[in-house]
Amino acid sequence: MKWRLRRKRTVKPRASLHYKKHKEISRMVVHEKLTQWSAVLGLTYNRVAIRDTKRNWGSCTSLKNLNFNYKILFLPSHLQDYIVVHELCHLRELNHKEAFWVLVAEHIPQYKDCIRELREIERNGFKKNDDILSAYSEKKEELVL
Repeated sequence: MKWRLRRKRTVKPRASLHYKKHKEISRMVVHEKLTQWSAVLGLTYNRVAIRDTKRNWGSCTSLKNLNFNYKILFLPSHLQDYIVVHELCHLRELNHKEAFWVLVAEHIPQYKDCIRELREIERNGFKKNDDILSAYSEKKEELVL
């Protein structure tokens, strides 16, 4: 009897319904914040992606591509600003050395409080920011019409 080796089937994870429902609204929020803060910082970026990540709120690549977690939509505005500024600062400093934090502090002086607040949210979960959702849902409907 011969043994045949079978290839393991890879199952692609399905995007959650929650992610699909909020991805484009998150994209609008992030683009508004990026437009505002990139002008202030005088930095340019390439591609922006909205993802369903488990651990990161955002990331930046050496190719100047920015990635954001779609759940940024559910954060208070000041935390959204912090995450966007944090990732934009990575366009100049691709690490977390002192020069990076000085750059972040120039624009978000209370960044340490923001970090604490984000860690607390990650530990305890967060509630939806319904005001943001309704405002951006209306904008999304206007774009579709």
